[in-house]
Amino acid sequence: MDKVILGKRIREQRENQKLNQEKFAEMVGISNVHLSEIERGKKTPSMEAFIRIVNALDIPADYLLRYEVKTTKHVILNEITEKMKDLPPEQIEFISDLFNVALKNFANFGEKA
Repeated sequence: MDKVILGKRIREQRENQKLNQEKFAEMVGISNVHLSEIERGKKTPSMEAFIRIVNALDIPADYLLRYEVKTTKHVILNEITEKMKDLPPEQIEFISDLFNVALKNFANFGEKA
């Protein structure tokens, strides 16, 4: 598991929820220093701390592990859908066109899309 990516995802979610490091560390039951080390990728949280982090952020563990666990394809698809849900129809159509071009390019390189 890439500790740096995991830490960035945790920090990103914490900041999205407008939680400062001190408050979040308190919610999770770890020191502010330990949380900082996790968010900077210097340390990996214990399983117990990871579960408390996921619960405190109220997010699925899949979100934090989505590039490590092969069965999280649905998480990425849900994330894309969530980002697009409030876009106007013309922007959704534009993204769809980009997606189709990307798929054609993958096929041209012999990659399976």
